[in-house]
Amino acid sequence: MISVTRDGPVAIIALARPEARNAMPTAAWLALADAAAQVADARAVILRSDVPRIFSAGADVREFEQLQTDPAMRGAFRRAMRAGIDAIAALPMPVIAAVDGGCFGAAVALILAADVRIAGNYSEFAITPGRLGLGYPREDVARLAAQVGKGMASLLLFTGDKLRPDEAYRIGLIELKARKADDVATAMARAVAGNAPNALRLLKATLADPANPAHDQAFEDAYGGAEFAEGVSAFRERRPAVYP
Repeated sequence: MISVTRDGPVAIIALARPEARNAMPTAAWLALADAAAQVADARAVILRSDVPRIFSAGADVREFEQLQTDPAMRGAFRRAMRAGIDAIAALPMPVIAAVDGGCFGAAVALILAADVRIAGNYSEFAITPGRLGLGYPREDVARLAAQVGKGMASLLLFTGDKLRPDEAYRIGLIELKARKADDVATAMARAVAGNAPNALRLLKATLADPANPAHDQAFEDAYGGAEFAEGVSAFRERRPAVYP
């Protein structure tokens, strides 16, 4: 359901359930959390699909009948979904989501856990719980509102309408459009992985919690670190920096 591969310092976490259009049952969310734990040493991560023309259909509707009749399973599903999405959000290195197909329901919550989202020509987006008589997890509503604004989040949640890449880009749901998102994400991840890894983790942590005063000391300490020394030497010598 979830695969993890490596391209040097770049880790690729891929949704790989073609028989179900990458729909995510409870087990898949837990597998996603496990996958995130496997990439802790990567310098950049790509989140993508291994199935053509679909990123993910969202939560697996084949579990819905059980969720109707089993209250205990509802909590287990919610906690599993939370574990998978939040494990991606908690990764300390940059995470790039490449969407080259449909991205629906809970899958939108998943890409919101990434740092940068790239949409290919065949991508489309919709958040449809209102059409199914459901809500959306509060953490994911908060991320959606932070990404596109409360009013636009309301529009997406209340209507369930599909967005094509141009519209998704216009409202800020994605950061980049590309003919093929996977290709652009690969090039971006390799470029990111060439930068100073500790600096990138500090930058991501600061973006996540800019009010934390601990970042002040980390900012100052970086000037005495090995990464800064290498960066300055490379700049003076007009060569690419090499970070261990």
